[in-house]
Amino acid sequence: MKTFLKWLFLTPLGLILLGLAVANRDMVRVVLDPLPGNGPLFETQAPLFLVAFAAAILGIVAGSFVTWWSQGRHRRAARLAHAETERLRQEAARLRSDLASRLPAPFERPRDAA
Repeated sequence: MKTFLKWLFLTPLGLILLGLAVANRDMVRVVLDPLPGNGPLFETQAPLFLVAFAAAILGIVAGSFVTWWSQGRHRRAARLAHAETERLRQEAARLRSDLASRLPAPFERPRDAA
């Protein structure tokens, strides 16, 4: 079912992206010139769809990195909580075994007694 839903969503998305690529095949000039001066640092010609897809992918990667970076403190807190939980579990097991060794053996009735 999950595979079917994935294909149900991805097929129209792929067709839409293919349509955008076919409709935007015109060449555009891509210039990297952050400061005016003697000339651009980088200049090339590329199809518009390629520029648009590259910008979208770059935005997704940058957004993912920023999200990962900002959630670092939560991951650290979870790691510390997990380590503390394991330490407390081990301490509880040690205390249980200490308590069991200090308690007298339970009273057992002899089997032949009625």
